[in-house]
Amino acid sequence: MKKLIAIAFLLFISSMNAQVTFKPGLRAGASFFTFSNTRSDYKTDFYIGGFGEIKLTKIYTLQPEITYTKQGSNHVKTFMGYDENNGETIVGYRDLKIDYVSIAIINKFTFPGGFQVQVGPTIDFRTSDNLLSEKSDIDLAFVAGIGYKIPSTGLTIEARVKKGIVDVIDSDYYGNNGSNDYWLDDYNTNIGFQLGVSYAFGK
Repeated sequence: MKKLIAIAFLLFISSMNAQVTFKPGLRAGASFFTFSNTRSDYKTDFYIGGFGEIKLTKIYTLQPEITYTKQGSNHVKTFMGYDENNGETIVGYRDLKIDYVSIAIINKFTFPGGFQVQVGPTIDFRTSDNLLSEKSDIDLAFVAGIGYKIPSTGLTIEARVKKGIVDVIDSDYYGNNGSNDYWLDDYNTNIGFQLGVSYAFGK
């Protein structure tokens, strides 16, 4: 019995080794991001990066990625002060940006016809920003999306949603109008969409 188990295990390992392939690749596209719990608009920018496509089975691929992504939020409503003449609130609008180098581990499932489901975690390291006050240099996020691999090519069209879980803005710094009406709630995370293409080299 032990010999049969050992033989079965060796056959399984051999079949896995026969299926495993590795391809490097590049990915790029447009990004649309904002901060949660703010009165603001989505910021349109770009992302670009590279990946390693480790195909483990016919449908499952493990895909480590490193990506430079420009995020933020436009027209963020903030409290600027009061008009001394009439006591009215002065409202300002700021375009905020925050850029990251993102490391992701994406689980990619490719089905017959080329359609894909992509999901996985990321850890993002802030490289620059124009925030008045930030809370964290690191963001943790989750990615989920779909893709379509064009037959007989290494080209894939991708659409993803990305949601951070770390509070990245010191919202108190952006102001309160004095009546407990916060225009930025206490918990402000990165949230957005990415639409682009990826290309894996090799046959």
